[in-house]
Amino acid sequence: MMPTVLREGPYRFYFYLGDRPEPPHVHVQRDNHIAKFWLNPVALDSSGGMRPYEIRQVERIIEQHEASFFREWDVRFND
Repeated sequence: MMPTVLREGPYRFYFYLGDRPEPPHVHVQRDNHIAKFWLNPVALDSSGGMRPYEIRQVERIIEQHEASFFREWDVRFND
């Protein structure tokens, strides 16, 4: 399962429920491009074909919503 935790503009932010053993992170999809970002600190793991300007834009969105991503991570993986 891949629950969506945020939609902003063309981006969908979600978790893979099988990612429990990994540190907190979020996957981001736009069309057929999928990137992965660590949450602490916010850092790109894989770009999935997104362009550098998009990566910067997505990083800003993640930073703005970082606290809610951590809350969602805790709800899904630490209960």
